[in-house]
Amino acid sequence: MSHLLDSKKDAPLLHDIELLNRILQRIMQAKISPQSLQAFQLLISDEHHDTKIAELLSSLSLQETQELVASCGLYAQVFNIAEDVHHARRRRAYEATGASASKGSIEELLQKIKTSHISTPLLQNVLDHAQIGAVLTAHPTEVQRQTTLTLLRKVSHLLSVYSQPELKLEDKNNIEETLLSALLTLWQSDETRHFKLTVENEISNGIAYFPLSFFEALPKLYRKLARGLKEIDPAIKLPEIIHIGSWIGGDRDGNPFVSANTLKAAFQKQAQTLFHFYRGQLKSLYEELSVSIRKVTVDDALLTLAKRSPDTSIAREEEPYRKAIALILSRIIATGEKLGAQLTSKFGLGDPYHHVQEFLHDLEVIRASLINNGSAPLIQGRLTKLIRCANLFGFYLMPVDLRQHAQMHTQVVAALFAYAGLEDYASLNEAEKCQVLLHELKSKRPLYSDFAHYPKEVRNELMIFQAAREIQQQYGVKAIQQSIISNCDHISDILALALILKETGLLETDENQPQSRIHIVPLFETIEALQNAPGIMDALWAEPWYLALLNSMDATQEIMLGYSDSNKDGGYVTSQWFLYMAEEALVKSAQKHQVRLRLFHGRGGSVGRGGGPAYEAILAQPAGSVNGQIRITEQGEVITFKYADPNNAQRNLETLVAATLESTLLPHVEKDPDHGLMQKLSDHAFAEYRALITHADFIDFFLQTTPIEQIASMNIGSRPASRKTLARIQDLRAIPWVFSWTQTRLMLPAWYGFGSAIHALQQTDASALSQLQKIYQSSPFFQAMLSNMEQVLAKVDLHIAQAYVSLSDNPAKAQAIFARLKQEFELSRNALLSIIQTQDILQDNRTLSRSLALRLPYLNTLNWLQVELLKRLKQEPQNEEILGQIHATINGIAQGLRNTG
Repeated sequence: MSHLLDSKKDAPLLHDIELLNRILQRIMQAKISPQSLQAFQLLISDEHHDTKIAELLSSLSLQETQELVASCGLYAQVFNIAEDVHHARRRRAYEATGASASKGSIEELLQKIKTSHISTPLLQNVLDHAQIGAVLTAHPTEVQRQTTLTLLRKVSHLLSVYSQPELKLEDKNNIEETLLSALLTLWQSDETRHFKLTVENEISNGIAYFPLSFFEALPKLYRKLARGLKEIDPAIKLPEIIHIGSWIGGDRDGNPFVSANTLKAAFQKQAQTLFHFYRGQLKSLYEELSVSIRKVTVDDALLTLAKRSPDTSIAREEEPYRKAIALILSRIIATGEKLGAQLTSKFGLGDPYHHVQEFLHDLEVIRASLINNGSAPLIQGRLTKLIRCANLFGFYLMPVDLRQHAQMHTQVVAALFAYAGLEDYASLNEAEKCQVLLHELKSKRPLYSDFAHYPKEVRNELMIFQAAREIQQQYGVKAIQQSIISNCDHISDILALALILKETGLLETDENQPQSRIHIVPLFETIEALQNAPGIMDALWAEPWYLALLNSMDATQEIMLGYSDSNKDGGYVTSQWFLYMAEEALVKSAQKHQVRLRLFHGRGGSVGRGGGPAYEAILAQPAGSVNGQIRITEQGEVITFKYADPNNAQRNLETLVAATLESTLLPHVEKDPDHGLMQKLSDHAFAEYRALITHADFIDFFLQTTPIEQIASMNIGSRPASRKTLARIQDLRAIPWVFSWTQTRLMLPAWYGFGSAIHALQQTDASALSQLQKIYQSSPFFQAMLSNMEQVLAKVDLHIAQAYVSLSDNPAKAQAIFARLKQEFELSRNALLSIIQTQDILQDNRTLSRSLALRLPYLNTLNWLQVELLKRLKQEPQNEEILGQIHATINGIAQGLRNTG
């Protein structure tokens, strides 16, 4: 590994690793048996061979095996932390040199805007219509508990402080002891949960990122962007263009535990966190603005606020700003209590604000008075931050999306029709469904009745939308803005949701001017659905009533694209290509109908689920598909990786903003990929992928040679691992599908079929390779696709993967399947290297190569341990202790590899 560590740049990283190793060795020597320690040192050494593992494990007790698993997992985790700290350190060092702006930064974006001579009117127009959303979901790939994550953040902070050059020896010693304490606590804490997560737990976990990072990161990002824009033109105004959203509490697709009550609970918990923040900011502002009326004049509007203040202390008689803030504080506490937040204030409860605009008005009175009376510098910092946050978070913190499967919407509509004595909705064909739905949507007559006896699941679904209407009335219309239709395949799926919105008071019907308070968002997520999506939307946008409905929503149609299920359905190559083609066609259709298109990318953390660097991914979208608006899901361990730290959060959000505005404002000079050649590539890859997953022996191979059943039994989310059963791939959720292949180190969803496709192309066209090389040089789409694949291939280990084959009940059939996988991997690897024209994987990505080199000894050992433990579990299927150790290996591998689901 030494060749991967530059002696100058990476010396601090080596120093941190040596420090951590020294502390971990102290812990291990004190806490584990000599046999476990000896096994650990043997297994992570370069000389060890996997053939020793079975013999070695047979000599260890279950307790010693557990110690070995914990040791490897902890090493992999803390070395990840050391890498993160080093990356941040290198970034600061780079920025301190005053060199060129880093890729994906606001500085680079502003430089490009200046160089391209973008006019102020054009820039302002884009900003005024921009909407960039990072949406937190509870999709279960975060294995670690919040307790563990908190301790790891502490380790990260201590390492950052430890590297400061001015630190005294005594301070360093103190930090080492605190690190020892944190790592020992980690060692002695449960890595995995012994209880099943509830939706309420997931809601709390998602909200926790606001005090952790978003309350600090978002205002800093806005301040940075606003300053940069002012340098271009002082007249430019920066509206709220980036938002954090959530699905947690509103996503019912496949999760029977989400209800109207959990949706309401989500907003009550969000209010508790938000109003606690507002109270803290106002209390600090009260302490800071000690401006005396003896020394300054103030606006009459400010004096009016001060006269109503509950702060009657004689010490405040000449401090009108403090008196005004005391009034605002009393009102914001009362507002919070009204919305479910339990807070106290020494100023008591004032009159609650009816809406956030009243709160903003009072803050603006303070701001204007300071500016008008010679105190403009005092608005910088906390007051500006508070005003920005009030604009961003309102009284709801973050908007929550609703999501449900199209079949459930169909079931609800069928029940409404049945009770009203209308058509048998389920028996109608598509044209008939659209006809009757449009008829009811144009009618003012209600179908829903509070007195009807609907099936339980139908009533529960209707209660969700009724709760959404109440939440909008309480917290503001922006609290819930989207309702997503999973597995959307037809126009009727979209109109069915519209009818449900009408019957629950969220859509007002009028034949000529219907109005909706919620965006209807179709989610196209299979290969067939992606192929049909442009035609579906084109026909829908041609319907005058629906187009009129869109006009009530700023003429904006949001469409969600599913990366995960399209990949599971058709493989990586075909999924990527069909997503690209769907976007191209949707852009053309939207332009034809004069509809503003906003695409919502349902990406996971892993490449097999659309993951990869966000900056490159956004710039790789077809021309016109971004247009200032984009939403992206963030889920599982990726949320922790990106947003648990304020600096990381700011950097990742900055990347989203920079890429979105760059893609919108700057001309696309790169070429689109050759559609004919890419379609042939996709066809060949699809054929190979489908031939594999439909093979008679494949489902047994998957179920028996991956830890899918053990993953399904882990307490990592409230939602079941499959919609119906684990016995059919089509019923399996995309997350455990990808997660399982990651554990076995095959990473199959991110590359399978590519090699055969390239081989088949070359058989029919001798120039195919050179054409693909040219496309790679000029197409951001193809570059991003292959770059992500390269990063995955670097983590594949066929030697380890083959060990899992021994778990099969039919070794001959399993070996035959594995031989096919191995052949395809070699084809894919060689094809990739030929196209990108390098000699080895990650040849041009030294950072990832170094990172993998640091972690692989521990990850590899965890894999060998997992295989042996799975063998033991087959012999003792009821042994909970062995199952617990397997869960620990799953945790260790997932955290070591990152981007697992």
